[in-house]
Amino acid sequence: MLRSRRLDGSVKTITERTDSMQTTAAVLRETGKPLVVEEVDIDEPRAGEVLVRMVGVGVCHTDLGVIATAAPEQLPVVLGHEGAGVVEAVGEGVTTLAPGDHVVLSYNSCHNCDLCERGVTVHCRNFVPLNLVGARLDGSSPLGRGGEKIFGHFFGQSSFARHAIATVNNTVKVDPDLPLELLGPLGCGVQTGAGAVLNSLNPEEGSSIAVFAAGSVGLSAIMAAVAAGCSTIIAVDPMASRRELASRFGATHVVDPTDRDPVEAIREVTGGTGARYSVDCIGLPQVVRQSLECLQSYGVCATVGFQGLNNEVTIDQGHLLFGRSLVGVIEGDAVPAEFIPRMIELNRAGRFPFDQLITTFPFDKINEAIEAAHHGEVAKAVLTFDA
Repeated sequence: MLRSRRLDGSVKTITERTDSMQTTAAVLRETGKPLVVEEVDIDEPRAGEVLVRMVGVGVCHTDLGVIATAAPEQLPVVLGHEGAGVVEAVGEGVTTLAPGDHVVLSYNSCHNCDLCERGVTVHCRNFVPLNLVGARLDGSSPLGRGGEKIFGHFFGQSSFARHAIATVNNTVKVDPDLPLELLGPLGCGVQTGAGAVLNSLNPEEGSSIAVFAAGSVGLSAIMAAVAAGCSTIIAVDPMASRRELASRFGATHVVDPTDRDPVEAIREVTGGTGARYSVDCIGLPQVVRQSLECLQSYGVCATVGFQGLNNEVTIDQGHLLFGRSLVGVIEGDAVPAEFIPRMIELNRAGRFPFDQLITTFPFDKINEAIEAAHHGEVAKAVLTFDA
């Protein structure tokens, strides 16, 4: 059974599956080329799914990575995985959401495997097929065009479109009085940086932390460090504009790694001991090593940066032996249904101003937004849609 909203605001019940509707989507048809904005077919939601009308969607570096490296068998695909919008229809068995609900979309998980049942959904046994393939587990896609299959379930949403099919497992209901067009990045990039600090590291008040790379993820980590009460917050980034933003959002010290060795600079700032915690937000091998070597004994580094699944890093095992740890973090170790409301409450309290990172672009300017994000011209690009 499906429930959808009429134009007059009333709700109708659909007892039989109807033909697919059409929506506008930005389709990646050639690797490394601009996205093509075109009309596509989109299915009605299946059991456990919801149809969401997009209001805003963030541009994430994971999207940029797929655009640059997608294999032919991954195309055509609609990317986008930081969506926020309004539920328009729900599939059979969906009882926690209804048409008209405002929602933020995040990563997908099966909620059936042993790890999901233990509450660590970010390590779902089906994470890769549910999020990175662009299709449902059965191989089907909710998007197409004239009989052509378009991969349209990226991170369980493919939200570079006016409408997206998501699931109850990756949809978080939010209050309707919030600025919905700005909330999408909470589902991935902001969640990743903030969660690395608040969930994975959980620093004690008054502790020191170094954040390597001050893009949107790193800046989110810095804001989270402020919220956690860290007293020494060091941002490392080669771009002057990013260092300036880091200071604006709470970094007590900034380091230009092209000017001096960041490990030496961090030890100097911390009186020779090194930082208690660090976050690597870029994944370059030399940066991962610096993020570890800047730590005091004992200390913990969370690496969230991504440079591909094959990314060898050389570290000094002797350095680890003296009580230092290197942990890999995906999606901020967050359970979105719990962590997204937490970030919103911190924002409402004036302690996590993630909305100040955002520069908005109309959806038809998606390629301009991607270029701006790629070249670091904006901290966080968000696409907005006409009502």
